[in-house]
Amino acid sequence: MSKTDSIKWKSIFSFRSISFMVLGVFFAVIGLQGFMVPNNFLDGGVTGISILVTGFANIPISILLIVFNIPFLIVGYRKIGKTFSLQALIAILLLAAGMYFIEIPAFTTDKVLIAVFGGFFIGLGIGFVIRGGGVIDGLEVIGYYTQKKSSLTSGEIILALNSLIIIGAAFKFGIETGMYSILVYYTAMKTSDYVVNGFEEYTALTIISANYPKVKELIVEDFGKAVTVYKGERGYLPGTIDDVHDVDIIMTVVTRLEIHRLKEAISEIDPKAFLYVQSIKEVKGGLIKKKSGHG
Repeated sequence: MSKTDSIKWKSIFSFRSISFMVLGVFFAVIGLQGFMVPNNFLDGGVTGISILVTGFANIPISILLIVFNIPFLIVGYRKIGKTFSLQALIAILLLAAGMYFIEIPAFTTDKVLIAVFGGFFIGLGIGFVIRGGGVIDGLEVIGYYTQKKSSLTSGEIILALNSLIIIGAAFKFGIETGMYSILVYYTAMKTSDYVVNGFEEYTALTIISANYPKVKELIVEDFGKAVTVYKGERGYLPGTIDDVHDVDIIMTVVTRLEIHRLKEAISEIDPKAFLYVQSIKEVKGGLIKKKSGHG
Protein backbone atom coordinates (compact mmCIF):
# COMPACT_ATOMS: atom_id res chain seq x y z
CA MET A 1 0.00 0.00 0.00
CA SER A 2 1.11 3.52 -0.62
CA LYS A 3 2.40 5.89 1.98
CA THR A 4 -0.77 7.97 1.61
CA ASP A 5 -3.00 4.97 2.35
CA SER A 6 -5.45 5.81 5.13
CA ILE A 7 -9.02 5.00 6.07
CA LYS A 8 -11.45 7.44 4.45
CA TRP A 9 -14.22 7.49 7.04
CA LYS A 10 -16.26 10.02 5.10
CA SER A 11 -16.41 7.66 2.14
CA ILE A 12 -17.27 4.62 4.26
CA PHE A 13 -20.11 6.25 6.16
CA SER A 14 -21.50 8.42 3.39
CA PHE A 15 -25.25 8.14 2.81
CA ARG A 16 -24.69 6.79 -0.69
CA SER A 17 -22.26 4.09 0.40
CA ILE A 18 -24.33 2.90 3.35
CA SER A 19 -27.57 2.97 1.33
CA PHE A 20 -26.11 0.85 -1.46
CA MET A 21 -24.61 -1.66 0.98
CA VAL A 22 -27.79 -2.05 3.04
CA LEU A 23 -29.89 -2.39 -0.11
CA GLY A 24 -27.44 -4.90 -1.57
CA VAL A 25 -27.36 -7.00 1.60
CA PHE A 26 -31.18 -6.99 1.73
CA PHE A 27 -31.42 -8.30 -1.85
CA ALA A 28 -28.77 -10.95 -1.11
CA VAL A 29 -30.68 -12.15 1.95
CA ILE A 30 -33.85 -12.45 -0.14
CA GLY A 31 -31.98 -14.49 -2.74
CA LEU A 32 -30.33 -16.76 -0.20
CA GLN A 33 -33.19 -17.35 2.21
CA GLY A 34 -36.12 -17.04 -0.16
CA PHE A 35 -34.72 -19.19 -2.95
CA MET A 36 -31.31 -20.80 -2.67
CA VAL A 37 -30.47 -22.07 0.82
CA PRO A 38 -33.75 -23.98 1.39
CA ASN A 39 -33.22 -25.78 -1.93
CA ASN A 40 -29.43 -26.25 -1.72
CA PHE A 41 -28.82 -24.17 -4.86
CA LEU A 42 -25.39 -22.56 -5.20
CA ASP A 43 -24.21 -19.49 -7.07
CA GLY A 44 -20.47 -19.99 -6.80
CA GLY A 45 -18.14 -17.85 -4.77
CA VAL A 46 -17.98 -17.67 -0.99
CA THR A 47 -21.78 -17.88 -0.63
CA GLY A 48 -21.74 -21.06 -2.71
CA ILE A 49 -19.00 -22.57 -0.55
CA SER A 50 -20.98 -21.64 2.57
CA ILE A 51 -24.16 -23.30 1.30
CA LEU A 52 -22.18 -26.38 0.27
CA VAL A 53 -20.47 -26.73 3.67
CA THR A 54 -23.81 -26.19 5.43
CA GLY A 55 -25.05 -29.26 3.55
CA PHE A 56 -22.16 -31.35 4.93
CA ALA A 57 -22.02 -29.93 8.47
CA ASN A 58 -24.56 -28.44 10.81
CA ILE A 59 -22.90 -25.01 10.96
CA PRO A 60 -24.93 -21.78 10.65
CA ILE A 61 -24.35 -20.12 7.28
CA SER A 62 -23.83 -16.76 9.03
CA ILE A 63 -20.64 -18.06 10.64
CA LEU A 64 -19.42 -19.63 7.41
CA LEU A 65 -19.91 -16.41 5.44
CA ILE A 66 -17.57 -14.61 7.84
CA VAL A 67 -14.98 -17.39 8.14
CA PHE A 68 -14.66 -18.05 4.40
CA ASN A 69 -14.38 -14.34 3.61
CA ILE A 70 -11.45 -13.80 6.00
CA PRO A 71 -8.81 -14.65 3.32
CA PHE A 72 -10.48 -12.18 1.00
CA LEU A 73 -10.42 -9.45 3.65
CA ILE A 74 -6.70 -10.04 4.17
CA VAL A 75 -6.02 -9.91 0.43
CA GLY A 76 -8.21 -6.82 0.08
CA TYR A 77 -6.30 -5.09 2.87
CA ARG A 78 -2.92 -5.89 1.35
CA LYS A 79 -3.69 -5.41 -2.34
CA ILE A 80 -6.42 -2.77 -2.47
CA GLY A 81 -6.40 -0.77 0.76
CA LYS A 82 -7.73 -0.12 4.23
CA THR A 83 -10.90 1.67 3.16
CA PHE A 84 -11.92 -1.10 0.79
CA SER A 85 -11.22 -3.88 3.30
CA LEU A 86 -13.20 -2.08 6.00
CA GLN A 87 -16.16 -1.50 3.67
CA ALA A 88 -16.02 -5.17 2.68
CA LEU A 89 -15.94 -6.21 6.35
CA ILE A 90 -19.00 -4.06 7.09
CA ALA A 91 -20.90 -5.55 4.13
CA ILE A 92 -19.99 -9.13 5.11
CA LEU A 93 -21.02 -8.57 8.74
CA LEU A 94 -24.31 -7.04 7.57
CA LEU A 95 -24.95 -10.07 5.36
CA ALA A 96 -24.14 -12.48 8.19
CA ALA A 97 -26.41 -10.54 10.56
CA GLY A 98 -29.18 -10.47 7.97
CA MET A 99 -28.96 -14.22 7.46
CA TYR A 100 -29.10 -14.75 11.24
CA PHE A 101 -31.81 -12.30 12.29
CA ILE A 102 -34.06 -12.07 9.20
CA GLU A 103 -36.34 -14.99 8.41
CA ILE A 104 -37.78 -15.20 4.90
CA PRO A 105 -39.85 -18.24 3.89
CA ALA A 106 -39.12 -19.97 0.60
CA PHE A 107 -41.07 -18.25 -2.17
CA THR A 108 -41.41 -21.22 -4.50
CA THR A 109 -40.47 -24.85 -5.03
CA ASP A 110 -40.20 -24.53 -8.81
CA LYS A 111 -36.56 -25.21 -9.61
CA VAL A 112 -36.39 -22.95 -12.66
CA LEU A 113 -37.86 -20.02 -10.75
CA ILE A 114 -35.49 -20.70 -7.85
CA ALA A 115 -32.46 -20.70 -10.17
CA VAL A 116 -33.48 -17.58 -12.13
CA PHE A 117 -34.78 -15.39 -9.31
CA GLY A 118 -32.28 -16.66 -6.73
CA GLY A 119 -29.45 -15.72 -9.07
CA PHE A 120 -31.15 -12.42 -9.90
CA PHE A 121 -31.45 -11.31 -6.27
CA ILE A 122 -27.94 -12.47 -5.40
CA GLY A 123 -26.62 -10.57 -8.42
CA LEU A 124 -28.49 -7.45 -7.34
CA GLY A 125 -27.00 -7.78 -3.88
CA ILE A 126 -23.43 -8.19 -5.11
CA GLY A 127 -23.82 -5.33 -7.60
CA PHE A 128 -25.29 -2.80 -5.17
CA VAL A 129 -22.69 -3.58 -2.51
CA ILE A 130 -19.91 -3.01 -5.07
CA ARG A 131 -21.58 0.28 -6.00
CA GLY A 132 -21.32 1.18 -2.31
CA GLY A 133 -17.59 0.46 -2.29
CA GLY A 134 -17.55 -3.00 -0.71
CA VAL A 135 -17.99 -6.65 -1.63
CA ILE A 136 -19.96 -9.50 -0.04
CA ASP A 137 -18.19 -12.27 -1.94
CA GLY A 138 -14.42 -12.41 -1.91
CA LEU A 139 -13.73 -14.88 -4.69
CA GLU A 140 -13.26 -12.14 -7.31
CA VAL A 141 -10.46 -10.47 -5.37
CA ILE A 142 -8.92 -13.83 -4.55
CA GLY A 143 -8.89 -14.53 -8.28
CA TYR A 144 -7.22 -11.15 -8.88
CA TYR A 145 -4.50 -12.04 -6.37
CA THR A 146 -3.99 -15.61 -7.65
CA GLN A 147 -3.48 -14.47 -11.23
CA LYS A 148 -0.23 -12.83 -10.12
CA LYS A 149 1.11 -16.32 -9.45
CA SER A 150 -0.10 -17.99 -12.66
CA SER A 151 -0.56 -17.41 -16.38
CA LEU A 152 -4.36 -17.57 -16.07
CA THR A 153 -6.60 -14.49 -16.12
CA SER A 154 -8.76 -13.51 -13.15
CA GLY A 155 -11.90 -14.61 -15.00
CA GLU A 156 -10.39 -18.03 -15.77
CA ILE A 157 -9.37 -18.55 -12.16
CA ILE A 158 -12.80 -17.58 -10.84
CA LEU A 159 -14.47 -19.86 -13.37
CA ALA A 160 -12.22 -22.76 -12.33
CA LEU A 161 -12.93 -22.23 -8.63
CA ASN A 162 -16.66 -21.92 -9.20
CA SER A 163 -16.60 -25.07 -11.34
CA LEU A 164 -15.14 -26.97 -8.38
CA ILE A 165 -17.87 -25.57 -6.13
CA ILE A 166 -20.61 -26.62 -8.54
CA ILE A 167 -19.05 -30.10 -8.89
CA GLY A 168 -19.21 -30.30 -5.11
CA ALA A 169 -22.89 -29.35 -5.24
CA ALA A 170 -23.54 -32.09 -7.80
CA PHE A 171 -21.71 -34.62 -5.61
CA LYS A 172 -23.61 -33.66 -2.44
CA PHE A 173 -27.06 -32.67 -3.69
CA GLY A 174 -27.30 -34.43 -7.05
CA ILE A 175 -26.53 -33.75 -10.70
CA GLU A 176 -29.77 -31.84 -11.25
CA THR A 177 -29.02 -29.40 -8.44
CA GLY A 178 -25.52 -28.89 -9.83
CA MET A 179 -26.94 -28.09 -13.26
CA TYR A 180 -29.41 -25.61 -11.83
CA SER A 181 -26.57 -24.05 -9.83
CA ILE A 182 -24.85 -23.24 -13.13
CA LEU A 183 -27.96 -21.26 -14.12
CA VAL A 184 -27.93 -19.48 -10.75
CA TYR A 185 -24.29 -18.54 -11.17
CA TYR A 186 -24.77 -17.26 -14.71
CA THR A 187 -27.81 -15.17 -13.75
CA ALA A 188 -26.08 -13.71 -10.70
CA MET A 189 -22.91 -12.88 -12.67
CA LYS A 190 -24.76 -11.09 -15.45
CA THR A 191 -27.03 -9.21 -13.04
CA SER A 192 -24.17 -7.98 -10.84
CA ASP A 193 -22.13 -6.89 -13.87
CA TYR A 194 -25.07 -4.91 -15.21
CA VAL A 195 -25.78 -3.23 -11.85
CA VAL A 196 -22.15 -2.14 -11.42
CA ASN A 197 -21.20 -0.80 -14.84
CA GLY A 198 -22.63 -2.82 -17.66
CA PHE A 199 -21.35 -6.19 -18.77
CA GLU A 200 -17.67 -5.30 -18.84
CA GLU A 201 -15.00 -6.04 -16.26
CA TYR A 202 -12.80 -3.13 -17.29
CA THR A 203 -13.79 0.50 -17.70
CA ALA A 204 -12.02 3.45 -19.31
CA LEU A 205 -12.08 6.59 -17.19
CA THR A 206 -11.23 9.95 -18.80
CA ILE A 207 -10.52 13.01 -16.64
CA ILE A 208 -10.27 16.68 -17.62
CA SER A 209 -9.09 18.74 -14.66
CA ALA A 210 -7.42 22.07 -14.10
CA ASN A 211 -5.24 20.33 -11.51
CA TYR A 212 -4.11 17.61 -13.91
CA PRO A 213 -0.56 17.23 -12.49
CA LYS A 214 -1.92 16.08 -9.11
CA VAL A 215 -4.55 13.89 -10.77
CA LYS A 216 -1.85 12.11 -12.79
CA GLU A 217 0.26 11.67 -9.67
CA LEU A 218 -2.73 10.25 -7.78
CA ILE A 219 -3.55 7.67 -10.45
CA VAL A 220 0.03 6.56 -11.08
CA GLU A 221 1.56 6.74 -7.59
CA ASP A 222 -1.36 6.05 -5.24
CA PHE A 223 -3.50 3.74 -7.40
CA GLY A 224 -0.65 2.10 -9.32
CA LYS A 225 -2.34 2.65 -12.69
CA ALA A 226 -0.83 3.62 -16.01
CA VAL A 227 -2.28 6.64 -17.81
CA THR A 228 -2.46 7.91 -21.36
CA VAL A 229 -2.31 11.68 -21.81
CA TYR A 230 -3.80 13.69 -24.65
CA LYS A 231 -2.80 17.32 -25.11
CA GLY A 232 -5.93 19.44 -25.35
CA GLU A 233 -7.75 22.58 -24.32
CA ARG A 234 -10.44 23.15 -21.74
CA GLY A 235 -12.93 25.93 -21.68
CA TYR A 236 -15.21 26.93 -24.55
CA LEU A 237 -18.08 27.48 -22.12
CA PRO A 238 -21.22 29.49 -22.97
CA GLY A 239 -20.49 33.15 -22.34
CA THR A 240 -16.74 32.58 -21.89
CA ILE A 241 -15.79 30.97 -25.18
CA ASP A 242 -12.48 32.86 -25.32
CA ASP A 243 -11.42 31.67 -21.84
CA VAL A 244 -9.38 28.65 -23.01
CA HIS A 245 -6.54 26.87 -21.21
CA ASP A 246 -4.14 24.11 -22.18
CA VAL A 247 -4.77 20.86 -20.34
CA ASP A 248 -3.61 17.25 -20.18
CA ILE A 249 -6.57 14.98 -20.85
CA ILE A 250 -5.97 11.86 -18.75
CA MET A 251 -7.29 8.40 -19.62
CA THR A 252 -6.81 5.25 -17.55
CA VAL A 253 -8.30 1.76 -17.49
CA VAL A 254 -9.61 0.47 -14.14
CA THR A 255 -11.56 -2.47 -12.80
CA ARG A 256 -15.07 -2.19 -11.47
CA LEU A 257 -13.76 -2.54 -7.90
CA GLU A 258 -11.52 0.49 -8.31
CA ILE A 259 -13.63 3.05 -10.14
CA HIS A 260 -15.72 4.12 -7.13
CA ARG A 261 -12.70 4.98 -4.99
CA LEU A 262 -10.80 6.56 -7.85
CA LYS A 263 -13.63 8.96 -8.67
CA GLU A 264 -13.91 9.97 -5.01
CA ALA A 265 -10.15 10.55 -4.76
CA ILE A 266 -10.18 12.74 -7.88
CA SER A 267 -13.10 14.74 -6.49
CA GLU A 268 -11.07 15.50 -3.39
CA ILE A 269 -8.32 17.00 -5.56
CA ASP A 270 -10.66 18.84 -7.95
CA PRO A 271 -14.41 18.86 -7.21
CA LYS A 272 -15.00 20.49 -10.63
CA ALA A 273 -13.11 17.84 -12.59
CA PHE A 274 -14.94 16.54 -15.65
CA LEU A 275 -15.02 12.74 -15.80
CA TYR A 276 -16.65 10.29 -18.13
CA VAL A 277 -16.72 6.51 -18.18
CA GLN A 278 -16.68 4.18 -21.18
CA SER A 279 -17.28 0.45 -21.28
CA ILE A 280 -14.50 -1.71 -22.74
CA LYS A 281 -15.10 -5.01 -24.49
CA GLU A 282 -11.49 -6.14 -24.45
CA VAL A 283 -8.12 -4.99 -23.16
CA LYS A 284 -4.73 -6.28 -24.20
CA GLY A 285 -1.18 -5.16 -23.57
CA GLY A 286 -0.05 -2.15 -21.62
CA LEU A 287 -0.04 -1.88 -17.85
CA ILE A 288 -3.59 -2.95 -16.98
CA LYS A 289 -3.21 -5.10 -13.89
CA LYS A 290 -0.49 -3.36 -11.94
CA LYS A 291 -0.66 -3.71 -8.19
CA SER A 292 -3.11 -1.25 -6.70
CA GLY A 293 -2.24 0.43 -3.44
CA HIS A 294 -5.03 2.86 -2.77
CA GLY A 295 -7.32 3.07 0.23
